[in-house]
Amino acid sequence: MTHTRLLSLAALMLLPGFAAAQPKPDSANYLLPDESKMTPFKDRVPILFVTMNQPEWKTLNSYWNEGTQETIDPTTGQKITQKVVKIKVPLGLTQAPPVPPENPMTVEKWVLGKRLYYDNILSTDNTVSCASCHSPNRGFSDGKRTSTGINSAIGPINSPTIFNAAYNRFQFWDGRAASLEEQAQGPVGNDKEMFAGKGDPWEEAIARIRANPSYVQAFYRVFGHAPTRDAAAKAIATYERTILLGNSLDDKANALMRQRVIEEESGKFVLKAEDYAKALKAEFAAKSSVLKDLGLDAEKDAGKIDEYAKRILAGRELFFGKARCSNCHTGDTFTDHSFHNLGVGAKDGELPPSEFGRFAALPPGHKDPSMIGAFKTPGTRGLLWTAPYLHSGEEKTLEAVVEFYDRGGNVNPWLSEKMRDTEAEAAYIRARAQGQPVDPNVKTYGPAKRPIIPLKLNLTAQEKADLVLYLKALNGDPLDPIVTDPNKFPAP
Repeated sequence: MTHTRLLSLAALMLLPGFAAAQPKPDSANYLLPDESKMTPFKDRVPILFVTMNQPEWKTLNSYWNEGTQETIDPTTGQKITQKVVKIKVPLGLTQAPPVPPENPMTVEKWVLGKRLYYDNILSTDNTVSCASCHSPNRGFSDGKRTSTGINSAIGPINSPTIFNAAYNRFQFWDGRAASLEEQAQGPVGNDKEMFAGKGDPWEEAIARIRANPSYVQAFYRVFGHAPTRDAAAKAIATYERTILLGNSLDDKANALMRQRVIEEESGKFVLKAEDYAKALKAEFAAKSSVLKDLGLDAEKDAGKIDEYAKRILAGRELFFGKARCSNCHTGDTFTDHSFHNLGVGAKDGELPPSEFGRFAALPPGHKDPSMIGAFKTPGTRGLLWTAPYLHSGEEKTLEAVVEFYDRGGNVNPWLSEKMRDTEAEAAYIRARAQGQPVDPNVKTYGPAKRPIIPLKLNLTAQEKADLVLYLKALNGDPLDPIVTDPNKFPAP
């Protein structure tokens, strides 16, 4: 930094009000840590993620694995043996969830976050917790079209699942939060969701937590200070970062395919029906929940393995082909982390301002008209547990969702290009310019009368059924009780 820059900064700091604009270190928002009040480094238990790409992954017997590691104690500079918990990231998730450097994961912090997640203390009337709208019994959603908050207030939007939210580039349907830590602060600040106090909702919420000796002790041990908004958000996010869903039938078939190709030495890593059949046979032998997901009976339907394997493969090929699902649902968690207008909420070809989505969340100076009516692409894992669907919660079944996409969504001026028949639109414009007849049913918008034509997929009844079957094959294994049971905690 130059001498001039330093002088400018010093002058700025002397301006009236500059110091007052900075957060006070004794506020409810944040406090500075006192290391002497924290659990000593040697006694802290870090949480580490181990993925399927690491050799150690195959040696871990469960999701939550307690062990030890050799490390250096920064307070003494000596080498120590420290306890550690290793999370076996489910099959299919090839990357570890990103962890902000300012919020390293420890078991104590995870326990504190889990307690807060299931505690009604953060709601005005002590009736609502994070788990009220994101319950493990309902796929970390709430099973309702739109959620219910304090004082029985009905919210305007469907509750998104926490499954794999650790990987999300944006949180909330409109992407207004950039991290789990930021998202965790939203509901408490919402007077319909959790808190409707007379003053600042977080100040009142933190005052409540500070009145609880057990919480105060826990915050001091984890953060070295009394409860704050910053610390509460970090703790809740730490717990949510372990709500990972994978190990689906599709993941297992993919693993079998890779093993088969390596043994064949063919180099052709392409799924076959035989891979799904082999995975299905293992599920029948174990009488697993996958059979229920697919609508199969362990005793009666063993003879249908080959039939269902072919149908799941056909559904997969539709997902990545004719049905165009993978245009947006891609990667390990089946999302492009972007925003698209599907026409949800459109009435008579128009979108009300309440359905402006991502556009409404963008700050002045960054308003992008292409984001009008655009909402975040959700992942497609755990769909059988997270109904109803779409940000409006208006579609009750996967079959209804497939029908919605089959017709090309709902026409409106800002329909995503990925949902439109751009070739038909170009042909319409050419025909109109040449004075030829055009389809009177096509909706046009703006002074230029721009045509918007939804792209119909024209799936057959069998294709729709096979596509739904593939979506069911993405559901995944139930999560470990250490994550889903509100009363289950690791031993101290």
